[in-house]
Amino acid sequence: MSTNPPTNNPLLHFSGLPQFDQVKASHVTPAVDYLLEQGKTLVESLVADQTEPTWDNFARPLEDFEEQISRAWSQVGHLNAVINSPELREAYNENLPKLTAFYADLSQDERLYAKFRAIRASKAYESLSTAQRKILENELRDFRLGGAELPEDKKARFKAIQEELSTLSSKFEENLLDTTNDYALFIEDAAELSGIPEDALQAAAEAAQADEKTGWKFSLQFPSYMPVVQYAENRALREQLYRAYATRASEFGKPEWDNTALIASILKLRREAATLLGYKNYAETSLATKMAETPAQVEEFLQQLGVRAKPFAERDMQELKAYAADKLGLAELQAWDIAYASEKLREDKYAFSDQEVKQYFPEAQVLHGLFKVTETIFGLQVNKTPAPVWHESASFYEITDQQGNVIGQFYLDLYARNNKRGGAWMDEAITRRRKPHGVETPVAYLTCNFSAPVGGKPALFTHDEVITMFHEFGHGLHHMLTQVEDYGVSGIKGVEWDAVELPSQFMENFCWEWDVLRHMTKHVDTGAHLPRELFDKMVAAKNFQAGMQTMRQIEFSLFDMRLHADFDPFSTQTALDLIEQIRDEVAVVRPPKWNRFPNNFSHIFAGGYGAGYYSYKWAEVLSADAYSMFEENGVLSAEAGKRFWNEILAQGGSRPALESFIAFRGREPSIDALLRHNGMRA
Repeated sequence: MSTNPPTNNPLLHFSGLPQFDQVKASHVTPAVDYLLEQGKTLVESLVADQTEPTWDNFARPLEDFEEQISRAWSQVGHLNAVINSPELREAYNENLPKLTAFYADLSQDERLYAKFRAIRASKAYESLSTAQRKILENELRDFRLGGAELPEDKKARFKAIQEELSTLSSKFEENLLDTTNDYALFIEDAAELSGIPEDALQAAAEAAQADEKTGWKFSLQFPSYMPVVQYAENRALREQLYRAYATRASEFGKPEWDNTALIASILKLRREAATLLGYKNYAETSLATKMAETPAQVEEFLQQLGVRAKPFAERDMQELKAYAADKLGLAELQAWDIAYASEKLREDKYAFSDQEVKQYFPEAQVLHGLFKVTETIFGLQVNKTPAPVWHESASFYEITDQQGNVIGQFYLDLYARNNKRGGAWMDEAITRRRKPHGVETPVAYLTCNFSAPVGGKPALFTHDEVITMFHEFGHGLHHMLTQVEDYGVSGIKGVEWDAVELPSQFMENFCWEWDVLRHMTKHVDTGAHLPRELFDKMVAAKNFQAGMQTMRQIEFSLFDMRLHADFDPFSTQTALDLIEQIRDEVAVVRPPKWNRFPNNFSHIFAGGYGAGYYSYKWAEVLSADAYSMFEENGVLSAEAGKRFWNEILAQGGSRPALESFIAFRGREPSIDALLRHNGMRA
């Protein structure tokens, strides 16, 4: 194989933005092979160099290479998630094991580990910047976690485990995507669809037409599924869709898409890898890079929150059951009735519906409101600008400071479609760092799965979707507003996983402020702003069923932590048995026995949240407490905004998240703000 770069390969273009209008599946393998070859050559030359290792002659060249390979692969991973095709999937799956093997070798290379240790022990270490020292500490930790200190035979086994886990996680996600894409329910009789909102019916009719069918097509994509379980008066239809959704990627569907065996394999391999490293379980390994120190500490935090939340959750559930029996004739409340009965109760109790609110949130107005908040508290402008994208509905934006300098850029891909992974996420395209030509502008991907425009009207978002939009943008700001110029701790890199959600959940709070919402709403038909009266009802309803929602998150978090801590993956007990036990302890809403939640819990089996799902609640404590400073100083306070930017967003992973929090807030975090925000103070 030659060391000359493949000609005209857009994935090897590292100056400027990705060339999404040119990338094809056929570019992936040549680009990855070339980069890996370059990487191996670089490692050998660095190791052979006899001069004393320094930041400049050793750490920086490794970073330069790491940046290139991650820039190329992030484009491949992104396209595989947002426009999945057989060719792209094949290219992704062919190259993922090569990359995993390469990184596994790197993290076990004793020669590299020795050079990093030498820099750490040298006099020059003291003259490094805070960020560079943090990168070195992280590197040394990651070598230990990567198996660099293992004997040769155990190294080989550890590496094989990493490769297999990477393949299994990718397969888990694919099975879920395929099951979701495969399902279609066609309905011919309009009478069966009573109660479903007009825009959801319009989307279903357009989906049927696209398949050259008459009537309405419903799928398991969230914008199609949710309006049915939330609004359809036809109970059998709700049950049919709920059952299909709750049993995705399980033994109730196609055997080749069943995730059950994958879960068992992933858990066994994670336990084995942790044991090889000298840990008792995978949870301990996972927490080595987080703020929380032990599984027991996480469990205690969740139990403490559960004790406070459960009485509120039980009260919520009693109210719902009584209402469903008295008003809806549902003597026995089933899982597929919960969203429907809750929506009816909320409409009755607060005299408004999600559907009514949605009319005030057309896409352009929501984005205008989001960017207005960014402008007010951080003094930044956000403007749409042309750039190559992967799909006609994706767009590109620039963030500029008051002097007009571009400090960050992002892609926005908002609508659900087939062959796009579900959920919402932020990912890194380009990371800020100083290079010989100047500072590289950070670029983010912001991806959601909202309903696309239908019937000639703009896309309309529910208030929950608006919150999701603010959440992902918060992650984006964390990546884009960093002031760190060293790659390994720039933006969200090197930030403890259980603190990564702080800026995202922090941004959600603005969606409940009158001074924000009145500017970001405009009725799709009349152009009127959200009436104050409707806003007051929304705020009154804000903590509707907050107890139930908190207990649901605690259930998932405990399941994840125990699955990776006490649970024995080699016993006869299954993940399904474990979640049933946890439900015995904490669940207020009990799903049917045939619900297969673990089979589609991609956060922990395919998304990096293994033994880390508690992070959402942990970071909610941090974000609620951080936001309380804005409540004290005026919610759109530019002064508090500047401090938040300087002490939290700008710092990236250059210091421990707890230090950043204390520098911002002046004290350690407290759980009180979270309980107050959720209306759960005794």
